[in-house]
Amino acid sequence: MTKLELLAQSLEIKIPFYETVNAKVSSASVGWHIDHSLKVLNGVLVALKESHPEEYHWKFNKTRMIIYTFGFFPRGKVKAPKSVQCYETVTLDNLKTQFEILKSELLTVKSLDKNANFNHPIFGQLNLQQTIYFLQLHTKHHLKIINDILKK
Repeated sequence: MTKLELLAQSLEIKIPFYETVNAKVSSASVGWHIDHSLKVLNGVLVALKESHPEEYHWKFNKTRMIIYTFGFFPRGKVKAPKSVQCYETVTLDNLKTQFEILKSELLTVKSLDKNANFNHPIFGQLNLQQTIYFLQLHTKHHLKIINDILKK
């Protein structure tokens, strides 16, 4: 099992707590953080699958270098793009559906070209390896927030 699959599994086991809120940690519920993470995971994996590997060109990105070197995102510094925010009420059925989609998408990652790519709004164009690392960092970031919400 890959690191990304293990992180997805760690998210999935938090589903029973989806309604939990701790305003001292985040104004969003556990469910919002799960939903957001799933939207990012599924959206980025689809973008990788639909990308054109021949169009990938490495370019230096200072912000990416710093974040990737330190291996974490600082909290509260960046607002999620509208496309991956959760505006509707989070439901168990919706979370379960998104997890089923994720499980299917994760199976296709293994067969992608190393230059499959994703254009990140801050980090620029990322190849497959860089994108997987971004997804790991992003998921860990939200798992930490979820775990802090659940600490009472």
